[in-house]
This record gives sequence, C-alpha cells and structure tokens, in this order.
Amino acid sequence: MSKGILFLMYHELEVPGRELCDSDPGYVRYVATAAEFREHLAMLKANGWKGLNVTKSLELMNGNNDQSQASVCLTFDDGCATDLLVAGPLLQENGCNATFYITVDHLGRRGYLTTEQLRELSNLGLEIGSHSMTHRYLDDLGPDDLKVEIAESKKRLEQTTGRAVLHFSCPGGRVTPNVIQIAREAGYDSVATSHVGTNRNSADRFTLSRVAVKRGTTAARLEKICRGEGLFLSQAQNAVLAGAKRVLGNSTYERLRSTVLRQG
Repeated sequence: MSKGILFLMYHELEVPGRELCDSDPGYVRYVATAAEFREHLAMLKANGWKGLNVTKSLELMNGNNDQSQASVCLTFDDGCATDLLVAGPLLQENGCNATFYITVDHLGRRGYLTTEQLRELSNLGLEIGSHSMTHRYLDDLGPDDLKVEIAESKKRLEQTTGRAVLHFSCPGGRVTPNVIQIAREAGYDSVATSHVGTNRNSADRFTLSRVAVKRGTTAARLEKICRGEGLFLSQAQNAVLAGAKRVLGNSTYERLRSTVLRQG
C-alpha cells in the first residue's frame, strides 16, 4: 500500500428499485452501487486494510507511519439516506468506520437523510462532518456567506447530533485561503478537498487530498488505487479540470460538463 493514508470519497450508493437523489449525468457518475461498495469493503478486509474515519486517520498520520500504511479513510459527501440504509450496516458488518459529510439544507429532502436518520447514523458510532449549509461552491462566496456555509453548518449539525463536528469537506472540492481561515476559526480540525493524492504524515490537514470512487469502480481497480497505482494520471486529469474551472468559472464549467456528459 502507498505510504500515508488514502482518503476515499463516496457519494450516494445505488440500490435496485430506489430512485437516486439526482439524475444528472454529472451526479450519477459519482454514484457507486451498493454491490460495488460491498465488494470494496471485502477487498479491504481481504488485504488486512482498516477502514477508518477522518479523526482516526489524522491520529495515525501524526503517529506511526507503519500503521497508516495499512489503513484507508472512508468518507461520504452530501448526506444521502443510503448513508444510513446501506453504508452504515455494511461498514459495521466489516468492522469499518467512516466520516459522513452532511449538507445541512439537504436534510429532509427526497432521497436525503432526515434529522432523525442523521442522529441514528451518529449514534451508530459513525463520524459526522460538515459539507456546508447549501452546497454552494465556496470559491464563489464572500466572507459573510462563507461563515454561514462553514461555521453555521457546524453549529447546526452539532445541535442535531449532540456531538462535536470537527471535519469539513468542500463542495466540489473548491478550497481557498479564506475557506481555510474560516474553518480554523470555526474550530474544525481538518478540511477535505478533491485534490487527488495520498495524505502523508506531513500533509496539511486543512487541504486533505481525496480520491473519488466513481460508478463502475471494481474491487480490483480500487485495490490498485489503494496501492498507489495510477494516481499520477488521476492527478494530471484533476489539474486539467481545475484549470478549466478557473478559466470558465463554476457555473459555465458545470453547464458545459453536464451537456457533454448527456451527449456522451
């Protein structure tokens, strides 16, 4: 396994007969199936790799590197109902933990967790983080709106779960110095992005890298990713996309991406 800890990023898990939260191709490409996730966990278990939450992963990153080499951090974005209905039971079945980054304003919407389900997920011993209030791209926002997205979401989630919320993930992976500053001031211990890579002991915990697990990712493919194989290509692709976002702006980029994916 590659040195350091690889943070995997999941979203909604597809279950036969259950409608997805969003049918847009740009969303669906990040939806793994429940069967795929089960196979991913079986692969981790077969290799003796631990599935950890963010807090435990950061502890290991600051400690013995040999321990971190046998660990993978599991994260979920958005707060879909399948976090509780599918991911939670499979994680417990395989002796794993994970961090679930919740978008506060999505709670109670069709396909997303209700506040009661969020409490149940937290009560299972699974870690809750924030994925902002409304899922707006943070690099489009001024300081006042950033405080709402970052600090207010933390407060709301802590009120709901009765537990500290220490980790934040940026919608779309968009992070800026202002985001980091406000996250620090709000009391977070880390910020996760969509930058591709492995988090080594020296990694900045306020710009954590993650690897998105996309639809159709087989257990064999994920095993290679966990071993650090093929990350360079993903990093190059990510750099190209990041450049396009900066040039076009978020709204134009998303509109063009959706059009291309629908045509494809």
